[in-house]
Amino acid sequence: MSDIMSSQRITIRISEALVKRLKKQAEMKRRSESALVREALESYLGEAPIPKSAYDLAREAGLIGCVRGLPSDLSANRKHFEGFGKSR
Repeated sequence: MSDIMSSQRITIRISEALVKRLKKQAEMKRRSESALVREALESYLGEAPIPKSAYDLAREAGLIGCVRGLPSDLSANRKHFEGFGKSR
């Protein structure tokens, strides 16, 4: 209950039909309308995704090591970067 006390209040507009359905569910489950709305939002939104690095995303996509025949230290050895980005 302490989470609710320190939470913020928001106002939304919903149709009369949705209000009736919400009230009916609240009565049937013997829960408050607010509790049902919070549960629905938690279910819909789920956990906040943990941000991933570009490396992790590339690895998950199978892009790391997908090109054959190139030096294994291509992304780490500075000698491979000489002239990179310069017009020829």
